[in-house]
Amino acid sequence: MFGLQGSGKTTTAGKLANLLRKQGKNPLLVACDIYRPAAIKQLQVVGASLNIPVFANETSKDAVHIAKQAMNVAISKLNDVVILDTAGRLHIDEELMTELKNIKQNVKPHEILLVVDSMTGQDAVNVGEVFNEKLGIDGVVLTKLDGDTRGGAALSVKKVTKRPIKFAATGEKLSDIEAFHPDRMAERILGMGDVLSIIEKAEEAFDEEQAKELEKQLKKQEFDLDDYLAQLRQIKKMGSFSSILKMLPGANKLGDIKVDDNEFVKIEAMICSMTKKERKNPKILNGSRRQRIATGSGTRVQDVNKFMKSFEMTGKMMKQMKSKKGGMSKALKGLDMNDLKNLKI
Repeated sequence: MFGLQGSGKTTTAGKLANLLRKQGKNPLLVACDIYRPAAIKQLQVVGASLNIPVFANETSKDAVHIAKQAMNVAISKLNDVVILDTAGRLHIDEELMTELKNIKQNVKPHEILLVVDSMTGQDAVNVGEVFNEKLGIDGVVLTKLDGDTRGGAALSVKKVTKRPIKFAATGEKLSDIEAFHPDRMAERILGMGDVLSIIEKAEEAFDEEQAKELEKQLKKQEFDLDDYLAQLRQIKKMGSFSSILKMLPGANKLGDIKVDDNEFVKIEAMICSMTKKERKNPKILNGSRRQRIATGSGTRVQDVNKFMKSFEMTGKMMKQMKSKKGGMSKALKGLDMNDLKNLKI
């Protein structure tokens, strides 16, 4: 993994290791950044949070030696993927390039990925061009690619380096990385949505048994607040609510969607403050009950009212999905964007 300092290289190394492990690999992260303060510790923290092993030699000042040591450790520990987190700089210099060339010559990696911050715009293109010219890269990882405005950087980096963009980091969570699909990016930029990515995220996050049970309840039109809470917790595993909304067809018409995901905590508190009877039949929530729920959840009655309105809107969408033939994909395309715009937490 190559890249300038601040591009998100260390975190992306962890994200990539996590993604590869889900695909059945046994990765090893290697701390080859011996210059930046706390760089080794950062990778160790990332690895520990993912339960992925990290090799580090804090006494050595030779990145090439550390990389070669790591390869031997990987062989002995049966790690089939080794991810080297190399040093970065605030700008490109000869010292950095020499070290990276030496690592490449001694370790002979199967793949060199350049990590680029897509928010830097034209600078991202310049970085890609220089790294490819000096070192030769096999692919690009674009970080902070969580908005359609980053599409220009993706197109430019690909054109200049003539190397594929292989992965996109789309958020702060260590699960927020995905294989880059140029057709899906183009569809999102054009406002056509990215339903396939939503479905893939859902398949990964949703429990199959819960999904079957929900399907039965939807057929009976028995979707209650317990179901809502269960699905809300599953959706949180897919990433931020804003990023999911942006993947819906026509979502560009909604403008800049900003949803505070901390509001989900309030919703959970509100539902947990209700009785079983209230969750089963929300229609009985009169003024006094809503006041009690607001007090119990540390929110206001206005918050409870607003949430109940969004719950009713969700029920409407569920009925639309049920009535659509051809599955969730067609159902999502058939949703009224005005309904989404009014869906406030």
